[in-house]
Amino acid sequence: MRIGVLALQGAFIEHIRMLESLGAETFEIRNISDLKERPDGLILPGGESTVMSKLLQDLGLYEKLRSLILSDTPVMGTCAGLILLAKYVEGGRPSLATMDITAVRNAYGRQLGSFETYAPFADTGDIQMTFIRAPVITAPGKNVVVLAQVDGNIVAAREENQLVLSFHPELGKDPAVHRYFINMISGNA
Repeated sequence: MRIGVLALQGAFIEHIRMLESLGAETFEIRNISDLKERPDGLILPGGESTVMSKLLQDLGLYEKLRSLILSDTPVMGTCAGLILLAKYVEGGRPSLATMDITAVRNAYGRQLGSFETYAPFADTGDIQMTFIRAPVITAPGKNVVVLAQVDGNIVAAREENQLVLSFHPELGKDPAVHRYFINMISGNA
């Protein structure tokens, strides 16, 4: 299993470490030549969604990534990655626009509004959730399954091959979310 991690900014190294601790092979995606071979899965990490969207265009990655996602390659988007995948972005422009959700950027406020909590995720029980200038989902489409909520806000959801999280599972020690994603790739979740 080979999982490509978008390595333009954000906590991509932490995603790589978490995946490799679970036995997955990873590679960094920095330019179009990194996608010569079809990956089994993709991770779009946190960062600054506007900058990431521009870099995807400038580096020629936009069409290839969008095509992979639309042809059922499993993808996990965390924080800014959630915003990149959202079809609708309140107060902003959609980017890849592949998942039927509405995202609200910085829903918990600026950097000072960052926090950590524990809450149930999917069927795995409570997990650590680290929120940094985090978005939330306000309008999941009819085929979107809500996987986690914090204070009534949707913070994790799935639509077919797409998994999105408002929080940063790569910054904690619990591999539950990355294990869930690996199971998605294997067809076991």
